[in-house]
Order: sequence, then structure tokens, then C-alpha cells
Amino acid sequence: MITYRQTKTLAPDDLEKLFLSVNWESGRHKDKLSQALANYGYVLTAWDQDRLVGLIGAMDDGIMTAYVHYLCVDPAYQKHGIGQTLIRQLKDHYQDYLKICLCAVNTYVPFYEQQGFVIDQTETAMAISRFE
Repeated sequence: MITYRQTKTLAPDDLEKLFLSVNWESGRHKDKLSQALANYGYVLTAWDQDRLVGLIGAMDDGIMTAYVHYLCVDPAYQKHGIGQTLIRQLKDHYQDYLKICLCAVNTYVPFYEQQGFVIDQTETAMAISRFE
């Protein structure tokens, strides 16, 4: 049975395993990732007993806008509603905010649309990435 916990304190090794399971480069920086999540506005995790199998993390301005930076579910646990549950609880948490934003990898756009997100044709996601 999957359990959900709102926590910003996560073991770097747990984060490394989860993030590398979905081939995300940030998993290679587990200590920085752990520190970063401790500073987020909202972090919700999914657990199979003591195994971290999913996570959603958002930064926010405290009143108007939240930015979903991470949503990941271990591939062995995908297609079981974990991502949907994480998003639903995030939306409940930020229900009084004016906007929840995210950047989606193109292949996952249909999933996010099913969760109520819409493509904003007036904006373009942009980034500067630096990896060691």
C-alpha cells in the first residue's frame, strides 16, 4: 500500500535512487537536491513501506503563484495513480493561489492536461542549465 507524507526532509540516498530511476540528472547531485527540497514551499512524497517511490515539489511566492519543479514516480510504480494523487493533493494545497505553473516534457503533456493543466500559448518555458 502506498502512503503519502508531506515532508521537506529527505535522505539524499533515497532521492538519488528515485531521481536516477527516471534518468534525471539532478539525481547525480543528491546532497544539493536534498538541500534544495528543504527550501521548497511544498513537498509531498509517496512511499511503499520505507521506499521512496514518488515525489512532487513546488516553489511558491506564499500567496499567488506556485511553480511545480519536480514530479517523478519510479517507473516500477507508474500507471497506478501515484502521479495523479500527488497532483491532486498539490492542487488542494494551493487551492487559494491564482496560478500553478509547470514545464512539462512534451511526451507528458497529455498526462498534465488530464490533470487540468492547459498549455499557455502566450508563454514559452526557458532555462539556463549548468551541470558539473
